[in-house]
Order: sequence, then structure tokens, then C-alpha cells
Amino acid sequence: MAENITGLIEGPDGQLRCFWHGNLPDYLHYHDNEWGRPVDNDHRLFEKICLEGFQSGLSWLTILRKRENFREAFEGFDFERIARFTEADVERLLGNPGIIRHGGKIRSTINNARRAIELCEKEGSLARYFWRFEPGPQDRPATFDYPTLVANPKTEVSTRISKDLKKRGWSFVGPTTVYAFMQAIGLVNDHIEGCVYRPTVEKERQTFKRPS
Repeated sequence: MAENITGLIEGPDGQLRCFWHGNLPDYLHYHDNEWGRPVDNDHRLFEKICLEGFQSGLSWLTILRKRENFREAFEGFDFERIARFTEADVERLLGNPGIIRHGGKIRSTINNARRAIELCEKEGSLARYFWRFEPGPQDRPATFDYPTLVANPKTEVSTRISKDLKKRGWSFVGPTTVYAFMQAIGLVNDHIEGCVYRPTVEKERQTFKRPS
């Protein structure tokens, strides 16, 4: 198959895209409209890093299809509200069939909400914190192709962020999870060369105002 060589597949509109969405309509929409677009909203950043943690051991498509349920269950990922969750909330969430009912990941989200508040108090915002780790051109591959994508589930930068978050008390933030988060929020543009959306995302990254 072509995607095994180039990492690209033809979409329903005849345009070439990254292979991983498989042209499934909801996954295709996520690829085209969200993945890699720069994010600076703290609630969305918190949502993304938490959902990447929930995805551990599962497919992102599973999480994507439950995302609205997650948003309802976790108060729109408002970490100020989640930080006040109690054990009764944990039990409520464990009984919610619309989300991933994993006790460790649910408790991690509550813990990370409390750690997010602390981080914001020290760093100003989640956006300011995460965007200061944006890799420079010298830290990125000269050409981002399919072999590069599949060979790098984590990087030196994602490892550094992971270690720092863990020191601050966060959980379910390993280097691979953090790199998937970096890809999703636009800290890097990992659309494969030849994907019709790579230039679009790069243009958004160029005009994006970094939090300061």
C-alpha cells in the first residue's frame, strides 16, 4: 500500500493526506481541522494532555469518539472545577459508560488539575509553560517524512517536559504521551511532507502569537 512507503493516502476530495486517519469521517475531520493547529487556551491544553493520558494503551480514535462525553464528565476540563472533585466524583465517573472507566486515569486527571493550578500560579498559564518548550528549527528534522514520523514516538524535548511535569507531581505524562500532546497542540508540525494540510498548519504556526 502507498501509505507504507510515503505515509500518505488520497482523501475523498482527491488530495493527499497523512495516512493515520484512514479516511474515517470523524478522524479525517480531526486531521484536517485540529491536529497540529496551535492551541493557547488553558482548558483545551489541559483537555488534550489529559485525553492523551487516557489514550495510553488505546487508540486515539477511541478517545476522539468519546471526547464529548469526557468534556461533560470533566466539567469542560476546567481544572479549577476538577480540582474540587472528591472520591464520590471518582465513583460517579467510574460508573459513566461514556468515558474510559479507568480509576488510575480518572484520579490522575483530578491530581493533574490540582497540579495545573499550582503550575499556573508559578508560570502564569499552562500556555506560557508549554509553549516555552517549542523546539527550534535546529531541533527538527530537515524533512518530515513517514519514516521520521514512525521512528520518533518521543523526543528529547518531550522527555524534558515529561520529567519536569513529574517533578511537579503530574502523572500519566510519559515522554510518548507528551510528544503526542505536542503534535496535537501545534508545538510541532508533524503532518508528513506531501500532506495537503502541512503548509496550512505551518502558516498558522508562523502567524500564531506565542504566549508571553
